[in-house]
Amino acid sequence: MTVLQQIPRCCLSEGKVGVSFEFFPPRNPAASDLLWRTVAQLEPLAPQFVSVTSGAGGSTREVTIDTVLRLRRDSTIEPAAHMTCVGATEGEVSALAETYWSAGIRRIVALRGDAPADGTSLPAGHLRHASDLVACLRRIADFDISVAAFPETHPEALSPAADLDNLKRKFDAGAARAITQFFFDVPVYLRFVESARRAGIHQEIVPGILPIGNFAQVANFSRRCGASVPDWLAGLFDGLDDDPAMRELVAATVAAELCASLWAEGVRQFHFYTLNRGNLTAAVCRLLGLKPQTQSAPLTALA
Repeated sequence: MTVLQQIPRCCLSEGKVGVSFEFFPPRNPAASDLLWRTVAQLEPLAPQFVSVTSGAGGSTREVTIDTVLRLRRDSTIEPAAHMTCVGATEGEVSALAETYWSAGIRRIVALRGDAPADGTSLPAGHLRHASDLVACLRRIADFDISVAAFPETHPEALSPAADLDNLKRKFDAGAARAITQFFFDVPVYLRFVESARRAGIHQEIVPGILPIGNFAQVANFSRRCGASVPDWLAGLFDGLDDDPAMRELVAATVAAELCASLWAEGVRQFHFYTLNRGNLTAAVCRLLGLKPQTQSAPLTALA
């Protein structure tokens, strides 16, 4: 029996396994078309929510807002807006949060955002930490707030213990759950959760899953965020640069086996980093036994 076969299908049909998806806002018409085709493809899987990222330094702020509001207006999906606080005042954060709340947005992914690249300090009155952002949002309305967690430690953290202290501050400020940076080995996640529990963190820590559509791109992401890429994983994709069909088959199998192994350890919620490409995520969900629950009109027709 394979790891995938160990998941009772009744658990899936009874809703005991849930998924959420992350999208990024499109920067041009072609990217917009791809995004909305991906949304239409994944919407029937009835995710608990989908999140929309915000570019570094607020570079996609308006497009993020437009995307979140369109998801709220034109789909059955519950959208969550990424909000960052570096470089923003509490007044600016409050104004955007009030805009979202007035539009019916109830979920926020609260992140610090990238620190100034030149190392300059932030002006007085600017929010500095994700925990500050969470506290600010809590003062505005009863948002459902997710925050980030780093199983292999944030690259800027002084130590794993300091990183966990920071995560606890976010929960103490009012976060409901954490979504992890992607990882590829189950023990990495399990050790992190165990350490978090010892540090007094008892809220949900949802594993972030990244199906590998482009191995070179993922390896680059990993170097920048401190996520390790196991040698066995690199070996699986070696020689597949010119074989996209085989690459997607391997990627879907790897991600599905990762999820199935996590399920065997008691995990029941998975967050997929889709990179706005639905085929891989849909295939992984299918391998896990998740099938479309609803049929929706193609959002491309609404563009």
